[in-house]
Amino acid sequence: MGHIILSSIRGVVFMVASKNRTSAVGRVAVRTKKGIVCSSSPLAGAIGAHVLRQGGNAVDAAIAVAAAETVTLSPMCGMGGEVFALIYDANSTQIHGVSGGGRAPMGASREFFVDRGYDKMPTDGPLCPSVPGEVDAWETMANRFGTMPLAELMAPAIELAEEGFPLPRRIANYFTTHIEKLKKYPTSARIFVKENGLPYQEGDILVQKDLARSMRQVAAGGAEEFYRGKLGKEIADGMADGGGLLNEEDLAGQKTEIYNNAPSVEFHGHTVHATGLPSQGVLTLELMSLLDGFNLASMGHNTAETIHTMVESKRLAFTDRLAYVGDPEVVEVPMELLLSQAYAERRRKLIDPEKMADIVPAGELSDSGIPNPSTSYFCVIDTDGNAVSFIHSLSQYYGCGFVAGNTGILLNDRTARGFYLDKDHVNVIAPGKRTINTIHNYMVTQNGKLVIVGGTPGGDNQPQWNAQVLSNIIDHGMDVQEAADAPRWTHFPGTDPRTIDQEMVLRMEDGFDEKAVEGLQIRGHKLMEYPLVGTPGAVQLIHIDPKTGVHTGGTDGRCDGFPIPE
Repeated sequence: MGHIILSSIRGVVFMVASKNRTSAVGRVAVRTKKGIVCSSSPLAGAIGAHVLRQGGNAVDAAIAVAAAETVTLSPMCGMGGEVFALIYDANSTQIHGVSGGGRAPMGASREFFVDRGYDKMPTDGPLCPSVPGEVDAWETMANRFGTMPLAELMAPAIELAEEGFPLPRRIANYFTTHIEKLKKYPTSARIFVKENGLPYQEGDILVQKDLARSMRQVAAGGAEEFYRGKLGKEIADGMADGGGLLNEEDLAGQKTEIYNNAPSVEFHGHTVHATGLPSQGVLTLELMSLLDGFNLASMGHNTAETIHTMVESKRLAFTDRLAYVGDPEVVEVPMELLLSQAYAERRRKLIDPEKMADIVPAGELSDSGIPNPSTSYFCVIDTDGNAVSFIHSLSQYYGCGFVAGNTGILLNDRTARGFYLDKDHVNVIAPGKRTINTIHNYMVTQNGKLVIVGGTPGGDNQPQWNAQVLSNIIDHGMDVQEAADAPRWTHFPGTDPRTIDQEMVLRMEDGFDEKAVEGLQIRGHKLMEYPLVGTPGAVQLIHIDPKTGVHTGGTDGRCDGFPIPE
């Protein structure tokens, strides 16, 4: 069983309930000299491992896993979602970035929403989606880096959708917790709610025949069919019938970007690379750059001193993100300066080791500068050392909650989740604009060689959990399974327009000792138990030993998956 910690300091009582949230008894890292897939879905992971055994490379396997996860992890990701990825080429040691986020519909103006009485973007429904980028990202990656046809890689996923699969425990929980959202839209309820109106439960068979049909159309006609073909028209018609803005012209304009030289920073003798704009990789990178100036190893693992330092660094990085980071086609984002060592050194001086700051200002970019006013992650490595760090998302659980017509395709809610209606905000909504996207992932090199591939779902928790996991490995000597399973905290709120004005709290899982709890309270942090309805994370990690060539996989005990070797 878990344990209960009670602490009363300055009249504040804090309790970490006995939920045993992070227990992973018997879980050990998986080691192999060959390929390995780490996914939250055992079925998707097994499909990826099979592709590797057939001779496919890491990119082939990643596409097959992604397609399968859009079926097996329907609350998290889907063909109506978006993609960001990093691809490591073992021969050239080059890291390529993949940007597969979408734009706001051309009809999505600030005036449209304000005139209809909104002061914040809607929380669900057909007004919420950005253009889906998932399918175009699959095809772009397959054509550029893969060795197998897209149709062949999608075939196992189509079978899962057509024949159904038994729901595992964690994913089944989301059908219960979000039943009202799914019931709200008949096209969604028909698929994701039982005929008797009850939610699907663990072990129930989820069949998605409409989705299987749509996937067959993509397998036959490629991305062209999804964005400019019959299926694209069906999606657009379904959106129009529901009162949405996404139309055929919006779909036709989608384009995946491939780039080299992913942004990076130094952290304790390693180089951390993350996906570039418009993903929120900049947040993980600025946070790691700030933490590079602190000796976290000597502070100790999950001590009050370490957690306080990381939380205050998080606050600095998030403030800069809110002030300076937007669509790089619209806003000039000072990435080089934000990630520079000199800037990090200036910002660190604001951290008081003994007290939480009352207010954290955005950094001045010059002497007179003034600032302007649920997801799935997996990773793959093949026998040759090629690797993929892949994250795809519908944003919130089940995205906007709306399935377009009879396509079986849930749409994301990124336009609603990422944009503001404040006219002077750097991320104010505008037609065709891209929001800064919370989803991102990373790779870590040392002396030019890949040593860690990792990431996690979790919105604004991602940079915080990425920092904790990397510190667990690099500063505290944990293996990837230990690093994934260790108790985690998250500081709330982050960047979501819907929650940005809420009270600041430090949410903590079970497993932190009483001394750390007391030390954080003394420093002024308001502590809360991590909410059961929140995303507990699903960290996936691969470590590469440059001396032995051993690939070690770790999969978060908080999810249904586990590492599957080739």
